[in-house]
This record gives sequence, structure tokens and C-alpha cells, in this order.
Amino acid sequence: MKILVVEDDKKLGGFLRKGLEAQGFVVDFCDNGDDGFTLATTRSYDAVVLDIMLPGRDGLSILRNLRERRSNVPVILCTARSALNERLDGLNTGADDYLVKPFYIEELVARLHALNRRASGQQNNLLQHGDLTVNLLTREVKFGEQVVELTAREFALLTYLLRSPGRTFTRAQICEHVWNYHFDPGTNLVDVYVQHLRKKLSSAGGDPIIETVRSVGYRISEEKPRT
Repeated sequence: MKILVVEDDKKLGGFLRKGLEAQGFVVDFCDNGDDGFTLATTRSYDAVVLDIMLPGRDGLSILRNLRERRSNVPVILCTARSALNERLDGLNTGADDYLVKPFYIEELVARLHALNRRASGQQNNLLQHGDLTVNLLTREVKFGEQVVELTAREFALLTYLLRSPGRTFTRAQICEHVWNYHFDPGTNLVDVYVQHLRKKLSSAGGDPIIETVRSVGYRISEEKPRT
């Protein structure tokens, strides 16, 4: 998941970024409302973690503008205040969830996963494709009963592709979502990681589910119906 964190406390923002990246998220961070608004309206994110009290545009005005633009990106509001009327204002403006500071990073991670499941229609923490099972919370990957050990980037690459079987992702899309890089046509970074991932899945006895779409990118094969 690619997350935007808008938080004026740079120390807290750095802590959130480090904690989320350790859990496999790709994170953009900014410390003021004007930059946060620009990022939220010009880039694609799976969720936004948004402080309310910000220099420049405040969090509620950013949220209100996103909803006026018909953006459905999930938004978690964060504030040091716990007053009921402020929480209601945020939820009525279009927030999907609310966290009062201080909070544990584990709680934020759990809420982000819950929002993603809700947005994608998933009912649990598992992604499945044939005998392949990916647990989004424990980060365990298995083919049948065989555990597949993946690095954080390999896990992020697999889950990004696996969320949309049959959909072709360009190398630029993969680079932006998995590495948060603007794609360099001269790099073979994506291809190298795909080969590593294929090799690990194959060694565990898995089917070759990652397909190459020539001159475009990669996709997860459509799951074949069981006979």
C-alpha cells in the first residue's frame, strides 16, 4: 500500500514513516497542509493519514476538498484533541477513520489494512491465488504448506500484483508503488525483482503465476477454476 502521511510534527512524522515502511508500506511524508493538498490531489495513494492542525491548509479543509473532487481515497484523521464535536466534524466531512494522539503504530497499521480490505471488498487478511496464500498481517507467504521467505520489497511486489489478477501493471506503475521511485527507462530494477520472486515461488513448488506482458510490464495470471 502506498500511503501519504501529512503531519506537522516532523519527529512524529519520521516515526510514522519509519514504522510504516518497516511493515512494507510505501510512504510519502510532508509537514504542511499546502504540500499535503498538492500531493493528495496529484498523486495516487491507497490511503492518507492526515493531521487536522497543520500550517497552511488544515486537515479538514484538505479532506473537504478531496471529497468535493469526488476522491474516494481512504482518509484517517489524526489529532491531539479528543473532543466529540471535532471527531464528528471529521467523520461528517468524509473521514473514514479517526485516531487520537498518542497512538501505537500497530493500531495505525491495523486500521490501514482494515480500510484497504473495505475498499477492495476483501473480508479477511488473506490474499489467495490457487495454492498460494499471503497473510497481510503476519506477512507469511505459503504455497500449500510450504513457507516462502520473501524480502520486504519482494512481499510488496507480490501483494501489489496479486490484488488485481489479470490486470497488467507497467514498470512505471510498479516502480512508483513498490519503490516510490519515478521510473527510469534505463533501469532493470523491476525485472530483476520479478525474476527473484519467480525463482522463490517456483522453488516452493508454485505455478508460474507472474506473466510478462511484452513491452508493457507484468501481471498475475487469471486464477483457473478448480476441477
